[in-house]
Amino acid sequence: MKMRNDTMVAEFILLGIPETEGLEMALFFLFSSLYLCILLGNMLILAAIISSSRLHTPMYFFLGNLSIFDLGFSSTTAPKMLLYLSGNSRAISYAGCMSQLFFYHFLGCTECFLYTVMACDRFVAICFPLRYAVVMNHRVCSILATGTWMGGCVHAVILTSLTFQLPYCGSNKVGYYFCDMPAVLPLACEDTSLAQRVSFVNVGLLSLICFFLILVSYACIGISIAKLRSAEGRQRACSTCSAHLTAILCTYGPVIIIYLQPNPRPLLGAVIQISNNLVTPTLNPLIYSLRNKDVKSALRNVFLKRGCNPENK
Repeated sequence: MKMRNDTMVAEFILLGIPETEGLEMALFFLFSSLYLCILLGNMLILAAIISSSRLHTPMYFFLGNLSIFDLGFSSTTAPKMLLYLSGNSRAISYAGCMSQLFFYHFLGCTECFLYTVMACDRFVAICFPLRYAVVMNHRVCSILATGTWMGGCVHAVILTSLTFQLPYCGSNKVGYYFCDMPAVLPLACEDTSLAQRVSFVNVGLLSLICFFLILVSYACIGISIAKLRSAEGRQRACSTCSAHLTAILCTYGPVIIIYLQPNPRPLLGAVIQISNNLVTPTLNPLIYSLRNKDVKSALRNVFLKRGCNPENK
């Protein structure tokens, strides 16, 4: 019989971004700048939405959720990546690796569901404007938001349990910059085919289904926009929809490419995933909100109130 090391792995070593040896400090400054932009941009959006009653509408309610998800999603991988890029330890505990995989898929799946819900919201707003306030009431919005959270949680629990019920008793070197299923499963000491099949279905096909529903919604929206008589109304509707579609392509494209490619290339996967983890959350505030007049007005009011507060003088 072939002997194997039966000592269970207590921690993993993250080998980092493939093929980037010697570029650690340059990447550290680049990624830390992007991470700071994510924190600043999304916190500004949340401050504007919370402080302004004009933004207490379904569209901005979902945008607020999106900002929360972007903050959490980027924070799942960025702090540890920045830590080892700056020369600190690459080790991550077994529980830390499990948590990283869970929250990555929890927040990522929740965000995919949220984009689908936002597409439905725009569909109702543009195709049925007179019934919008009735259909997208506070109760419906709360149910949809809760559903996205719960759906993401179920998705992440399934993937995390399948990954970490397997024994890890050999090498502990993860050939990636964070703990994701494609990087962790090869280290398992038993057959991983079930986890790989479920990952393929849960991540890849789920993303394709959500993407298809979004495309159907926007096809209907496009037909409704074409029927509008007002040029200003068409321009406003197109502006909102183009922003949403841009963010969707930036999110769904990487997920589909990473999890559905038969022979993934490590460097290509890392570039795509970093784009999804850091670049897209940086762009979302600009795409969705910071160029919006209502959001700009709300932010001005936030800063004016703070500037006029006697406690700040």
